[in-house]
Amino acid sequence: MKAVVMDATWSPRPGYLITEQEERTGLARQACGVFKNPTFTVKEITQPTPGLGEVLIKVGAVGVCGSDTHCYETDDDGYMLFSGPVSLPSVLGHEYTGTIVELGPGVQEMEVGDLVAAEGMLYCGVCEACKVGYPNQCSRLDMLGFSASGAYAEYITIHEKHLWKLNALAEKLGSKKKALEIGALVEPIACPFNGMWPMGEGMLPGSHVAVYGAGPIGLGAILLARAAGAATITAFDIVDERRDLAIKCGADYAHNPITLNKAGTRPSEIIREVTNGWGADLQIEAAGAARSTMPDIDLSWAPRGTMVYLGRSGGTAPVELDRMVSGASKIIGSRGHAGGSCFPNVIRMLVNGVLDPSAMISAHMGIFDAVEALERSTLRTDGKIMLTAE
Repeated sequence: MKAVVMDATWSPRPGYLITEQEERTGLARQACGVFKNPTFTVKEITQPTPGLGEVLIKVGAVGVCGSDTHCYETDDDGYMLFSGPVSLPSVLGHEYTGTIVELGPGVQEMEVGDLVAAEGMLYCGVCEACKVGYPNQCSRLDMLGFSASGAYAEYITIHEKHLWKLNALAEKLGSKKKALEIGALVEPIACPFNGMWPMGEGMLPGSHVAVYGAGPIGLGAILLARAAGAATITAFDIVDERRDLAIKCGADYAHNPITLNKAGTRPSEIIREVTNGWGADLQIEAAGAARSTMPDIDLSWAPRGTMVYLGRSGGTAPVELDRMVSGASKIIGSRGHAGGSCFPNVIRMLVNGVLDPSAMISAHMGIFDAVEALERSTLRTDGKIMLTAE
């Protein structure tokens, strides 16, 4: 079968301490510290066969994620920008949907012909973190597309425990093709859902919300906040096209922080103005630029406000802890989308018309145009580039 294969040179960065486990397994805990000069090639590879509890899926649609972009991009020394775990060679792609075409032995809930969306956090289910209900913190976690081969391919196998049916969505939309495309947005929307509710303990209707970064994760947060009854949603992004998408997805205001700075204004001042001095009850950092955004988040807390950190940058950021103490504020770190009813709840919202994320999709390309799509994604002008099967 055809697939888009990612590879790179194993060349630990000076000062990066390789562990014995990394050396033995070839799984780098931080790709940006190990993998240099990445390549992406469309090639023929062996079609996988479903094992116990697994199904074979014909890929229908797969979204280009910012993490994929960070694997494609490099710093001045040629190292990947992605700060998460990676094992190479691998096939990228974790925001995907498809049609089940074959069942492995022992499959209980899925049937041939089912349309499905799939989780990309491949938890083991038996470690202590999994057994107490923390699958995104699994001690044996594989991340599809990074430490396990993903969906920039004709076919993929996956255990049925990671699958959620989209048959009702196809019936609602009257189109399998449309259901597969919209269904591929479940994963990136489930990430802010996890941060805002299972991890972040929720937001009340009437809350003031600020979102930093209007890429797909930030746009998902805007859609969810609007569906949950936010009083105001203020978005910040430096890219014109993404600010336009933020408004289309439900933000009341969208500002360029660079433009604000040149005018002598800060994002925190905008939030105070919009909220009549109260501040933001919920702040979402989806830009992966906490060093730049955290100073304004510090100045924007509503009493007992919450900040959910969804971006990844591999760096550190200053935090005014005394201000947090005085306001009883919280910072929540959130990774992934597995468990916590994230996938089924997002799918229900789609099926019942509570959520319409179609404005997020700003470009369509073929799966095997993925290298071109990755290059385009570095411009950061799109919401979601959707790759579809031919």
